[in-house]
Amino acid sequence: MTGYGGDDATWTLQSLDGRPFGARATLIFPEEGQIAGQAPCNSYSGQQTAPYPWFATTGIAATKRACPELADETRYFAALAEMTLVEVVGDILILSNDTGREMIFSAAE
Repeated sequence: MTGYGGDDATWTLQSLDGRPFGARATLIFPEEGQIAGQAPCNSYSGQQTAPYPWFATTGIAATKRACPELADETRYFAALAEMTLVEVVGDILILSNDTGREMIFSAAE
């Protein structure tokens, strides 16, 4: 995402498919071609292999801690894997795909 904004922010998931996401999940772009963050239970990292505005993740690895929000974490990773487009508008980052799925993140204060 370098050069398009958004690569110096910590993005916090606000909604998934139009519904508020009740657990905490973050996404960062630590360097070009990389993603990382904190899912509801575990920290994760992986590759972002498509040029902006496209989005494609591979090789996502997460720690293996259990917690009460494990179902939310499973939903988060499944949705992240399906996203194909990224758009940054001010302090909002939108991941979406051509089937209508959408993840809306806001920049942390």
